[in-house]
This record gives sequence, structure tokens and C-alpha cells, in this order.
Amino acid sequence: MPAVDKPILFDMPDVFYTARCIIRAPRAGDGQAMYDAVTESQTEIATWLNWAINYGPPDEQEALVRRGAARYALREDFWLLICERESGRLLGTTGLHRLDWSVPSCEIGYWLRTGETGKGYMTEAVGAVTDIGFGLCAMERIMIRMDVENHASRAVAERCGYQFEGILRAVARRTLDDTVRDHRLYSRVRPEWRPSGILREGDA
Repeated sequence: MPAVDKPILFDMPDVFYTARCIIRAPRAGDGQAMYDAVTESQTEIATWLNWAINYGPPDEQEALVRRGAARYALREDFWLLICERESGRLLGTTGLHRLDWSVPSCEIGYWLRTGETGKGYMTEAVGAVTDIGFGLCAMERIMIRMDVENHASRAVAERCGYQFEGILRAVARRTLDDTVRDHRLYSRVRPEWRPSGILREGDA
């Protein structure tokens, strides 16, 4: 796909399905579920992501998800919630971020609530979002980056076929210990991609 001149006209579904997950855009009313998931996982997430250090109360999380829904509609950012398909419970978030429609290219980010780690949910979700990025959005390049010590995030990227490109030095200040951290950079490019079959049909 060539560069997109008017991203707001780009057609993008709001909901996707995998075998175990519903992956969808944020909606009004998601704030409490977001607050609960982050509260459960705050210690672990804040080790790697600064926004989790001083996250706000439920009403601030509600404002956050409503802004996320607006940015999704404007095609400025595709933030996606990962929910358990059977129960609808929020498991974490992922999405296509830092969209550059002139290439087009983007970056995938992700976190999973602490009680659901080790079950393969994030590998399933990132595999699906990779297919969305290359298949639906026709991205030419997708990146993932993480702290050099974040071995769990690194393992997800590698299981999903991303190739290590190198170290980005001193790209993030971690306020928990006031040190400047390095990131590992992974990527996939369009010629390397084949549909994984992770995405499924949803219920009508």
C-alpha cells in the first residue's frame, strides 16, 4: 500500500478475535476495568513502563480510554484492549502505535496483567496484531522495543518472528531508580510476513 494521505478515511475494524481473545478498541466504560488491571499489576509494569508508576484513579482511566477511542477513530493511534473471549475480562493492552502513514510503519507495544502471565496470551495477541498491521494496514515495517532487561517482552517479540536489530542507547529514563536505560529494538518487514492464521471469525 502506498503512503496514506488521509488516514481518517482508512477503514479499520474496532474488534478482532483470536481463539482465546477479543482484541478491540477502547470504549466508554472501560476505565474501571483498566484501573483494576493496572492496580493488580502495578509493581511489575512500573519496572518497565513509566506511566504505571503514578497512574490515576478510575475516573482518570476512564478519560484515558475515551481519548484512546477518539484517537482510534481519527486513525492517530490503534490502541487495543486484550480481553478474554469467554468472560470479557481485561487481560492487558497492545496496539499499533507511532503510526507513520507516509511509509507506512508503526510500533507494537504491550503489557499483560500479572495474574495472566505465562499462559501465552501475549504471544497470541501480538501475533494477531502483527497480522493486522501487515495484512489489513499494509505496513511495510513494524517495530517492537523493550528495556534490555525485560526478558519476557523480548521472548514475545522473538516468538512472533521479530528480528533483533540492535541496542538503542539511553532512550528511556526510569524514574524508579533515576537511571537512563537502553532498549532492544526488534522489527519485521513486509517481505518476511506470511499470515499466521491466528485471527478468527467473531460471533455475529
